[in-house]
Amino acid sequence: MPYVLLALAIAFEVTATLAMRGSEGFTRLGPAAIVVAGYLISFVFMARALTSLNVGPVYAIWSALGTIGAFAGGVLLFDEPVRPLTVAGAVIIVLGVIVMNLGGGVSQG
Repeated sequence: MPYVLLALAIAFEVTATLAMRGSEGFTRLGPAAIVVAGYLISFVFMARALTSLNVGPVYAIWSALGTIGAFAGGVLLFDEPVRPLTVAGAVIIVLGVIVMNLGGGVSQG
């Protein structure tokens, strides 16, 4: 169950981040409301997941998958460019998360 909560936290965080881009500097009310609600819901799910998972590796997973999700969403929704160096950076982030989890895992105790 904590991994489902973490997945939901990531999904809401990515949605909020992409809505921030679509809010055009908070000048569009609909996307701006999605930003506020999305981050609030994301933090609630993250807090719930952290009742049974370790904060370091979980935050690494959350931020890494959020970064990848925002990158992919930017490409798909806003026609942002895909550059080899950007893809390499994304791969490095994922590798870092894997190394963190190998070093300590994500369950408390």
